[in-house]
Amino acid sequence: MSEPCFAICIKNTEYPAALEVRKIYQVVPDATAAAHQLMRIIDESGEDYLYPAGYFVLIDLPRAIQESLLAAA
Repeated sequence: MSEPCFAICIKNTEYPAALEVRKIYQVVPDATAAAHQLMRIIDESGEDYLYPAGYFVLIDLPRAIQESLLAAA
């Protein structure tokens, strides 16, 4: 199993109901999406959807914070 990946939303222009600016989201690895400048994000619905990669900045978090975020989901 790969290390969990997280990103902060920096823009939500076309998706204000699904994404909150400045919120941390879990990223689901998807090489095909990345090749098209998209990221697969678990959004406010609790499901994963594709969004423009420019809407997010990937972040490195300490393991304890990653575990806390995953447990809260």
